[in-house]
Amino acid sequence: MTPSRRTLKRDLRSGRPFWAETPHISAAHLAAPSARRWDVVIVGTGISAALLAERLTRRKRRVLILDRRPPLRGSTLASTAMIQHEIDVPLSRLDRQIGPDKAARAWRRSVQAVETLLRLWRRLGLDCQMQRKRALYLAGDEMGFRALETEAEARAAAGIPAEFLNRQRLMAEFGIDRTGAIVSPASASANPGQLTAALLRVAQERGAEIVSPFEVADFAELADGVALASAAGQVVVAGHAVFCTGYEFLPQMVSPHHRIISTWAISSEDGVAQPPWLKDFLVWEASDPYLYFRSTPTGRIIAGGEDEDTPGAHEDPAKLRRNAAEIARKLRRLTGIRFRPAYAWAAAFGDSDDGLPIIDAVPGCKRSLAVMGFGGNGITYSVIAAEVVARRIDGRRDPDADLYRFR
Repeated sequence: MTPSRRTLKRDLRSGRPFWAETPHISAAHLAAPSARRWDVVIVGTGISAALLAERLTRRKRRVLILDRRPPLRGSTLASTAMIQHEIDVPLSRLDRQIGPDKAARAWRRSVQAVETLLRLWRRLGLDCQMQRKRALYLAGDEMGFRALETEAEARAAAGIPAEFLNRQRLMAEFGIDRTGAIVSPASASANPGQLTAALLRVAQERGAEIVSPFEVADFAELADGVALASAAGQVVVAGHAVFCTGYEFLPQMVSPHHRIISTWAISSEDGVAQPPWLKDFLVWEASDPYLYFRSTPTGRIIAGGEDEDTPGAHEDPAKLRRNAAEIARKLRRLTGIRFRPAYAWAAAFGDSDDGLPIIDAVPGCKRSLAVMGFGGNGITYSVIAAEVVARRIDGRRDPDADLYRFR
């Protein structure tokens, strides 16, 4: 075993995430595992780990879930849970980066993932404020109305529903003064803490165990599996290990094609005056940095933005105050919605050149896999990761696995 094989450590979030103060966002855990050998060990207890654990236990796998923190106390609680099918890199741009076929497959797979999550929510009866939503993508300083028209055409050609609205229709239907927008279905929203906790509990009911604290300090591949050692000297062995550690990824996964940045978010109190259409929509804009927002079933507004290419900027309390006020100001100017933020938080956030995640084996390994989500649709990518990884563990290849390889 090599002492360098442990995940990076970061302060993942600061401030007061609204979700951290909602009920049913925890999962029972043990101080030590009940057995030494497992089919799969998952490192992390966020949304990627929860979706993967549910899928693997559905397939009768014996699953052990490890975390250095208490369950659900990482990045998941900082999510705004805008569960989008839209990738941060527009389809019309992504096809120039990776080719038309791959770009169209990536976008279609994201649409499929949102539908998969909605079906899973209904089948399991998860209590997590899940709502089907449409998306409103507004013209901004990165894409004007002509570019959005081209984008809508590219989506339609790829079989992805999208309707372009000109300025007059946008103003008439939404009261927003921009040069254009795209309206599309196949998005959703939820309470990310409740969603994750509910999935973890389903996995536990099927026999999965969660152990915390258990910091994986080292791991090594064996002839028929993976051994993982804790900082305290405990060792567990599994057929496969999957690192769902978010932005605290393994040093082997560092690449110039992805980076950690900082993002900010706010929440209002319940019952804020808002246009009736907002309850059915997620809204974001083609700008840099971009504003994004949605409502909850109780009439709360969740908004975010002001992303900055500095990994530690989210730790600055003064910047949190300034950016929270700026997000509220931008929202008021765009929509007329007024409120003083009741909650404000900041977090580390992943970004990649192509807006796509990494779902692949750790370099030099066959049985040790890594799930690394990037961009504004992290939960959507977590759904895809659960499918790709579960198939790989079964010895099958996912048809889109090439899109998410390590690069």
